[in-house]
Amino acid sequence: MKISVIGAGAFGTAMAITAGRAGNEVVLWAHDPDVARTIAESGSNPDYLRGAPLGESVRATSDLEEAAAFSDTLFMVVPSHHYREVLTNLRPHLRGRTRVISGTKGIENDSLDRMSEISADVLGEQLAAFAVLSGPTFAIETARGTPTAAVIASTDVIFAQELQQILSSPAFRLYHSEDVIGVELAGSLKNVIAIAAGVLEGLGLGANTNAALITRGLREMTRLGMTLGGRLETFAGLAGMGDLVLTCTGALSRNRTVGVQLGKGQTLDEILRDAKFVAEGIKTAKSAQQLGQRHSIEMPITTEMHRVLYEGESPREGIQRLMTRSLKAEVA
Repeated sequence: MKISVIGAGAFGTAMAITAGRAGNEVVLWAHDPDVARTIAESGSNPDYLRGAPLGESVRATSDLEEAAAFSDTLFMVVPSHHYREVLTNLRPHLRGRTRVISGTKGIENDSLDRMSEISADVLGEQLAAFAVLSGPTFAIETARGTPTAAVIASTDVIFAQELQQILSSPAFRLYHSEDVIGVELAGSLKNVIAIAAGVLEGLGLGANTNAALITRGLREMTRLGMTLGGRLETFAGLAGMGDLVLTCTGALSRNRTVGVQLGKGQTLDEILRDAKFVAEGIKTAKSAQQLGQRHSIEMPITTEMHRVLYEGESPREGIQRLMTRSLKAEVA
């Protein structure tokens, strides 16, 4: 298959490498012409994924028209707050109906839309099918061929199974699902919990605390996700528990890194000023907080992270507030 990967950040580059390794032809679109030029000249993306050759099946461009013309399958791997704009800019260049795969883990702030909803809104009848890929997939490990498993979800089962076949390889195993809502929400909400896990590390707290946070965080994610139409088994699977454990414990997690810096006393403004990466959990904390309020779902960890990120609460105060909440049954 020919696939246009839209977004040449770390994960977009890793997905381009993965798709190429599985035998597909890939065009990788970079917003920055200098990044595209460097990829073309060096065969790698040192700005975002150093040490991972792209292979002969992948070529780069900064021309949206070229990326749109290359394939009727777009693999969108751009930050959630740019997803609508990039897809809108792509639309005039699309030739007929288009299939979209999302590798974006976020929820749009203003609309509270998931990427599936944005895709349908922007493309309308031009959207032939939509799928979302998520799971425990650190970009550099995936690109290097470390054995990795993820899930591809679509309400079009044939599309999901087709993608499962064409993207899987001995180093990358995909499971298919019909639960688009659950996979999208799991991949997004876990980033907020990962920031909280980083806060614990920054505060110097131990394994007991982190295990409790991950477990209660999964409960919080599942409660909201099922209310919005996701399935329980999705949150217990690769997109839910699998990705949550990875991002809450792995040193490569961008969201956890932000939390560590918060726990050590840096402000969000200071972190964002120096950051060279996007941590989706920062913006998702706003969206998740609003979704919880809209649907009357109690989300204590998300609430405290929102306070720490946007209301000036100290991380230690947030942990103390969580520990002194009223006592209740575990399943409550």
